[in-house]
Amino acid sequence: MVLKPRILRIGLAAIAAWVVVAGLAPRLLVVSAPLASADAIVVLSGSSAYRERTKKAAELYHEGRAPLVVLTDDHTRGGWSSAQQRNPFFVERAIDELINAGVPEDRIRRAPGDPTSTHEEALVIKAYAANQGFRSVLIVTSSYHSRRALRTIRRVFAGTETTVGLEPAPAPSVSAFWWFRPEGWRTIGSEYVKLVYYWFVYE
Repeated sequence: MVLKPRILRIGLAAIAAWVVVAGLAPRLLVVSAPLASADAIVVLSGSSAYRERTKKAAELYHEGRAPLVVLTDDHTRGGWSSAQQRNPFFVERAIDELINAGVPEDRIRRAPGDPTSTHEEALVIKAYAANQGFRSVLIVTSSYHSRRALRTIRRVFAGTETTVGLEPAPAPSVSAFWWFRPEGWRTIGSEYVKLVYYWFVYE
């Protein structure tokens, strides 16, 4: 009987601590590295996250931050399109979103390659930037992915003369209570696992 109140207090304290830590978790993943101007805005592929990323890229384009928008392509298909009678690739949907947002089609590029990870995307961007003679690139990715993306791309670009910036795109699905929903674990929860993995594998 004496132990029950103590166990209850410990349990309540643990819950309170988790709520505070979990609430901070999404914010700790967000970083930015603004560039006033760049040779290209590069949108990282992210399957269903393409809307938030292309929206941010279009905003940056209309601000005059860069004359081109470059997309990486993870070769992943999205849902069924009744209009096209097929499952378009997410990169195709991203291009459509950019055009609908007012980015001219001839200002949109697709970097060659089929990256399956952030590290591979960084290598694709590095090769494309070198081929195109870019001296600066402004990366756009989802907010929760920004810390790992910036760290990875800067590491890959180390020793080159290309400056790397990053603007995080707000992720509507992310909140302080991300842990209540499976989607939150797939974004915030898994991102911390990936950060640890990248630290061991690529540092």
